[in-house]
Amino acid sequence: NLNDVSLMSETLGRSFKLRISAAALRTVDHRGGFDAFLAKAKDSELSLDALKIKKDIAKAQATA
Repeated sequence: NLNDVSLMSETLGRSFKLRISAAALRTVDHRGGFDAFLAKAKDSELSLDALKIKKDIAKAQATA
């Protein structure tokens, strides 16, 4: 049950195309957006692409 979606990162100011499950998409909405979802997600549960985005967001928030 995978969906191809574009999710917007408020911190980085750009969107990312990902293939995620319907349950994960609901969780993104529940947690308040893509940035908050990645911040709360465990690294072991994320794909390599999502991990890279998570690290980029953390780096951008640290410098801001």
